[in-house]
Amino acid sequence: MTVNKNREGNALCVSVEGRLDTVTAPELEASLKEEFEGLADLTIDLGELEYISSAGLRVLLLAQKTMSKQGKMVVRNVNETVKEIFDVTGFSDILTIE
Repeated sequence: MTVNKNREGNALCVSVEGRLDTVTAPELEASLKEEFEGLADLTIDLGELEYISSAGLRVLLLAQKTMSKQGKMVVRNVNETVKEIFDVTGFSDILTIE
């Protein structure tokens, strides 16, 4: 998994490539946690994400809960495979997906 971050002021765009699973989810979680302070706008781009496991979903849920208290979060460029996982798990109703 590769995580690319681009922060401008209180806005952050995070692009995730590869597989977000039990092995890689802690890396994304740590990467997001170090950015939360002062953050008002979080965009997570999953255009290059091939797979997401329950561990990856947990990280997205954590980010959503944190951002709902201090701003907003959107998830962009969700492919059909990941969208299906979001639909089955109910995450389509929890996350703002564009």
